Amino acid sequence: MSLVLGVISDDFTGATDLANNLVRAGMRTLQVIGIPKTDLTLENIDAVVVALKSRSCPMSEGVNISLAALEWLQDQGARQIYFKYCSTFDSTDAGNIGPVADALLERLEAKQTVMVPAFPANNRTVYQGHLFVGDRLLNDSGMENHPLNPMRDADLVRTLSRQTDHSVGLLARSELSAGVQTSWDHLERLATQGVRHVICDTLDETDLATLAAVVVKLPLVTGGSGLGQALPAEYRRLGWLDIVDQAGRLEPASGGALVLSGSCSRATLMQIKHFLASHGGFALDPLALAKDETHIGHALDFARQRLSSKAPVLIYASATPDKVRQAQDQLGAAVAGECIEQALAIIASELVADGVGRLLVAGGETSGAVVSALGICELRIGDQIDPGVPWTQAYLVGKPAPLSLALKSGNFGGVDFFSRAFEVLL
Repeated sequence: MSLVLGVISDDFTGATDLANNLVRAGMRTLQVIGIPKTDLTLENIDAVVVALKSRSCPMSEGVNISLAALEWLQDQGARQIYFKYCSTFDSTDAGNIGPVADALLERLEAKQTVMVPAFPANNRTVYQGHLFVGDRLLNDSGMENHPLNPMRDADLVRTLSRQTDHSVGLLARSELSAGVQTSWDHLERLATQGVRHVICDTLDETDLATLAAVVVKLPLVTGGSGLGQALPAEYRRLGWLDIVDQAGRLEPASGGALVLSGSCSRATLMQIKHFLASHGGFALDPLALAKDETHIGHALDFARQRLSSKAPVLIYASATPDKVRQAQDQLGAAVAGECIEQALAIIASELVADGVGRLLVAGGETSGAVVSALGICELRIGDQIDPGVPWTQAYLVGKPAPLSLALKSGNFGGVDFFSRAFEVLL
């Protein structure tokens, strides 16, 4: 079988989030970090996920790197392209979701795509075009305080319309619940009216299955990771995909256990509080990081003393919105973020060199910085820890055993995630 699905993800945790769902649905999946510069052997690989850092970069840069990823995936023979963004639709009014989707559509010479950010298993749903996190509208979920892309409008039709000059429409639950043909007919009617982007209501797994059947032959689909769990069944129905046992099998894990967190989401803050009740943790101060490297040294000393006991250790820069604003007021938002990312990347590199073999990273930007610092180019996707978060493995230069790595989106995972993740890793 040829490569079925090529994914362009706008951040690293989002990439593993979708790859996790593809593996769970029976697709053998490889995640690559950036656009590969050398030839890859894709034998026995059904899906390739290209992880980019294009969510919060300048719009033109995000468009260009996404088009380059598309070209690479087309060269590998991918039957369908999937543009992956966060289930909370993180973006500013300048983009990058709308501009990237427009550019991909034009390059593919396609007239329309769907927007399916919903991930019901993680309590992200869309109704009448409005995005909910649990029972709260997006703008009242904590995402209104996101340090890079604050989301203050839950109406996705309105939000996306600020990012594109093209028309944005809605596939509402009333059409979706009427079935595949009714939904397809609605998309066709919108296309004849010049509607290029269609926000899709999605409340549950049944809606995802219907949407997968509707869009499986579109050149481009876009969304969060929820749709990824439903598409493989449609690929098998079309004869594009074989049935595979244990698509997520990895090698046994070994080495010290470390958690690095830069996310400031509510979920991550609760996970940190739970972890600190029974394990060690070191809080990074962005003001101290901006002053000199002594603070990083203290964090490394703390970790090295405790990693010898083989218990998981946490180093975190996560903080409440008030504390984040204080640091941003003194340093500037960009400098504060860069200090934290660089510090966690240095800490990851030092401790992995010391023998850490099991590493969990929380936060999309943090994950990107850590993966880049470690020089990781490929990740084989393993089994799920919590919805949207799998263990992965990568081989590093000079290391005979693979590094087991989990990249967690800030809002994902149960309250005990940091503790339980290592318990489920074999």
